[in-house]
Amino acid sequence: MKNKSYYLKAAYIILCTFFSIQIKVHGQSKSITLEVVNKSKVAYTHKVMEIPWASILQQWGNLDTAKLIVLDAVTHDQIIFQYDVNTNNQIQNLLVQLSLQPSQSSKVMLTYGDRKVFTTKTFGRFVPERKEDFAWENDRIAFRMYGKELEKTPAEMGYGMDVWVKRTERMILNERYKRGEYHIDHGDGMDYYHVGYSLGAGSMMPILQDSIYYSRNYISWSVLNNGPLRTTFQLMYDDWSVGKNVVKATKTISLDAGSQFNKITVDYEGVQDSVFQVAAGLVLREGKGIKYQDEQNGIMAYWEPMHGADGTTGVACIFTTPVNKMIEQKGQLLGKLNTNRKYSVTYYAGAVWDRAGLVKNADEWIAFVKHFKMELE
Repeated sequence: MKNKSYYLKAAYIILCTFFSIQIKVHGQSKSITLEVVNKSKVAYTHKVMEIPWASILQQWGNLDTAKLIVLDAVTHDQIIFQYDVNTNNQIQNLLVQLSLQPSQSSKVMLTYGDRKVFTTKTFGRFVPERKEDFAWENDRIAFRMYGKELEKTPAEMGYGMDVWVKRTERMILNERYKRGEYHIDHGDGMDYYHVGYSLGAGSMMPILQDSIYYSRNYISWSVLNNGPLRTTFQLMYDDWSVGKNVVKATKTISLDAGSQFNKITVDYEGVQDSVFQVAAGLVLREGKGIKYQDEQNGIMAYWEPMHGADGTTGVACIFTTPVNKMIEQKGQLLGKLNTNRKYSVTYYAGAVWDRAGLVKNADEWIAFVKHFKMELE
């Protein structure tokens, strides 16, 4: 058993870049204790962490997912968790939310029992009653993308990602859609962000010879996970021409509890070019905003001018693959990069609102974005 435990720990170090996991089995597999160690140099605050499900099954092969509970191994209090599933509805990770200082560890126990009902911290849904929006949120911020129905009203048309600022941990999307007053703050936030014919708060499109080739709005959707700790969904886009290419795209968007940032993967089909360049962008506003572009470290951030009494929004894109160039073009900050050999690219995009109290000015926002990038390294 000693040799097997050593082998598993080594495998986890490969699988879990930012933390290591050691598994111990107790009571003839009636429980498993996981020790999660922060190996990075940055502190994790309410970080959703992925524990590979296959590694758990190696120790507890006949696990009953319906009866599983997760405990703090010291206090034995139940803690919130989630099964993270893929497009085939197969569990790929166990998600837990932890706060860890550098080199600090935390132990959690997997066992059986009556599962406590936890308040969900992420949520998303298709909104047919509002011209086929797809909207999603967590306990920090909210976003939406526009569907085909909106194309029938050009005055409202938007290509990019929209931000709905919030200052409550409650899930508020359904309330806002029900009352239909998106532009009024009823104590939980509002929608004052304008997308228009732009990439908005971090959408991505192909770019060819400095021209952005916008798709139309998404045509279909699929929800993979929907809380309590992670919401993941896919948006599918129909054919459009990009030079000699006629491409389709699928965007997989994931938002974790406690995070300001979406993880976004865009997969393209129909590409004929050997090199396919894309651009993620942030729309600029009239007035004095603070722009920040760091090509070498893959950080692009913007602290918008104050929107009157509504406050100020900060937006950002974080790239985990090399950036070719960052530019300002036609009212947008753009980060240009190549897709990989499978014509896919993954990056992060998100936003913050000063009236939520977490980040109050441009310097704090840039520092916040840099810290998030460090968590990914």
